[in-house]
Amino acid sequence: MEPFVRHHIKDNCGILEFGNASGNSLTSNMLNELSKNLTLLDSSKLVKVIILKSSGLKAFSGGASFTELKTLKSFKGAREFFIGFANLLNAFRTLKKFVILQVQGKVVGGGIGIVAACDYTIAYKKAEIKLSELSIGLGPFVIEPALTRKIGSAAFAQISLEAENWKTAKWAKRKGLYNSIVNSHKELEISAGELAKKLGNYSSDAMEKLRKLHWKNTEHWEGTLKSNAEITAKLLLKDAAQSILEKF
Repeated sequence: MEPFVRHHIKDNCGILEFGNASGNSLTSNMLNELSKNLTLLDSSKLVKVIILKSSGLKAFSGGASFTELKTLKSFKGAREFFIGFANLLNAFRTLKKFVILQVQGKVVGGGIGIVAACDYTIAYKKAEIKLSELSIGLGPFVIEPALTRKIGSAAFAQISLEAENWKTAKWAKRKGLYNSIVNSHKELEISAGELAKKLGNYSSDAMEKLRKLHWKNTEHWEGTLKSNAEITAKLLLKDAAQSILEKF
């Protein structure tokens, strides 16, 4: 399966899906396409709510593509890659429409940033999470504002330091990253669809204003996330990170 990002509109719901055979890991092209597709669906008069999901029944996302990370040998290239994450989170931040997320499996690294940036997350009961950046010589700098906003600084500190430990879906729900947990993949699809239908009956103007309220005091992300991308890019080029990446 070639990496892809695609969307379609069903009733008044925009459905956005991405996929990559390598654990739904995210390449720079996928990050850019996700930003573009989100903006496109947000601007469509046919769409009142957005559902985001990834391909298959296994991992939701393995985070940044290790295959691409291994090719980045200049600061410019590394910066552009991590700016892709910054731009995607800022795209989420500035949407007018709510995003419902389906998490069907494990989530690692930057994929958790996407989870944190969505408005309502429904997860399969076995959708564990791991913030692995520190273990590979990096740090979750770009996604930190999104995570801290959602789960608080104490939980962020815990998960970022316990970089090799998986946290259960129940842990993620208890900390506020997941909003609800379901027992099957079929129930995941049904629950997301039902919530989208319900939101689709509400006032678009009211939802836009409510979403803006939910995201108050995040205007500084425009600059902060890009600065954090530069920190991550510099760390990627250090010997510590390079030696670890070569093992993959």
